[in-house]
Amino acid sequence: MADQNGGTVLLEAVHNQVKKVQTTSLDLSFNELMDMYEQEELIVDPEYQRAFRWSEGKESRFIESLVLGMPIPPIFVIEQDDGKYELIDGLQRLSSYFHFRGKLALDAFDRKIVKGDVLKLIDCDIVHELNGRQHDDLPAAIQIRLKRHFIRVEVIGKDSDQRLRYHMFKRLNTGGENLSDQEIRNCTVRLLDGGAKFMKFIIELSAQENFRTCTDTLTDDAKQKRFDQELVLRFFAFKNNKDAYTHDVGDFMTDYMEAIADSAAAAPFDFDYDQQRQAFAKTFQILANTLDEKAFGWVNKKGTLVRGFAVYHYEAFTLGLQSALDRIDPKNDEHMNRLRQLFEEIKANADFIGITTGGGRNSKGALDGRVRFVETRIPQNL
Repeated sequence: MADQNGGTVLLEAVHNQVKKVQTTSLDLSFNELMDMYEQEELIVDPEYQRAFRWSEGKESRFIESLVLGMPIPPIFVIEQDDGKYELIDGLQRLSSYFHFRGKLALDAFDRKIVKGDVLKLIDCDIVHELNGRQHDDLPAAIQIRLKRHFIRVEVIGKDSDQRLRYHMFKRLNTGGENLSDQEIRNCTVRLLDGGAKFMKFIIELSAQENFRTCTDTLTDDAKQKRFDQELVLRFFAFKNNKDAYTHDVGDFMTDYMEAIADSAAAAPFDFDYDQQRQAFAKTFQILANTLDEKAFGWVNKKGTLVRGFAVYHYEAFTLGLQSALDRIDPKNDEHMNRLRQLFEEIKANADFIGITTGGGRNSKGALDGRVRFVETRIPQNL
């Protein structure tokens, strides 16, 4: 009887969630989708657009697949209140077609495509004769075939539950075309009622001069994948909710972001934007004044930077400063000189190096240990 009752409860819970999602399936041609894109009836959020990853070779092989009439997976869109569609899965495929037609505009970290730039096919490995051609070079019959190639479009209705729309976007894009966790967060969080504000805040702080100075050792690839923005999120998640951390950093940060951005969350956080901005700015002003670009890098005994970014140093110094933040004056030369000497000694300390080196350091105890290492060494008389 217990199992039967449990099964009834489970079925009811599933049924209640199913009712919150309204979906429709459409078959649209690529030309129809391109027209919708040009008329701004198909929206691609700029943050999502910048996650376009395919090389020109991969774009070309997709176009080759369309020419050959190969089946392709569906794309997913969300219906907005005004009837427009917002793309939530299918970016690589649609962007490749738009690029081939000269309709794509993209300003990403390492790639810029201006509307009017037309993809020239390369690396087609089935029909080699396609290589070197652009759309207008193709015979009319092939151009028509491309325009008429249909793709299934799954539409999530505008009346679907907001949180389920958010989770659908997140799950569709998790494990996608090499998107980082932060890129997925950036694309999905705006679907929650306070998400756009919180993500704008994160992006704003990642551009602050002192933060950029301290994280100067990040690689271009890390920045392209928005690791700098993830570091801002990491700072606030650990600073404000460290006690809830167990082991998985990625899930911990995502849960924290959702609690800030979603007023309907089970345990929403009261996030004072002005107060949090001031704490962030002061933290990185102190670190820029004392350690400069060496703040989170590995240094040798002479204090010379020898290796790039160390995330455990980031956690130790940014969080270790918080209990002393109110008594430190970044404009006081004596304060800065004393802290500079202290921080350099910490970075050279064999015990500190030991607790911030190697894998297996993501446990709650290890995090607390490296934070305390810095925190307990900051003088009380600053």
